[in-house]
Amino acid sequence: MQYQANSPTEYLEQLPEDRKLVLSKLRQVVLDNLPPGFEEQISYGMLGYVVPHSKYPKGYHCDPKLPLPFMSLASQKNFVAVYHMGVYASEELLHWFLGEYPKHLSTKPDMGKSCIRFKNMKTIPYALIGELCSKMTMEEWVALYEGKIEGKR
Repeated sequence: MQYQANSPTEYLEQLPEDRKLVLSKLRQVVLDNLPPGFEEQISYGMLGYVVPHSKYPKGYHCDPKLPLPFMSLASQKNFVAVYHMGVYASEELLHWFLGEYPKHLSTKPDMGKSCIRFKNMKTIPYALIGELCSKMTMEEWVALYEGKIEGKR
């Protein structure tokens, strides 16, 4: 589900109360653990954490007018999603996450390429998400991203 919002606060205000609590807590976990340099904004209709143009003027290769995305949080119809581009781009980070996940939850992770879906709002592993946020600096993300883009040319 996409929400029409101009700021993270506006986004959160539109959510149903149960989702508002979960997304607010996830947002705080991200803000508390994300390395310096990333900027919070609305990105693709979600809470987004990006590399701003002031740090990476090239922007996102699909649309250079947009800043380089790194993470997003979203309230979808049937789940809350954490999108983490580092998990998609780094096999090492993905393996770390998959190894840590069972230490927090007894269920298998429900994942897409960069998406981690949580259908049960009561079992979100906030500490694990916080640790995931801290695993990659902005500089490491830009270097990994550029390596992947160059590899496709």
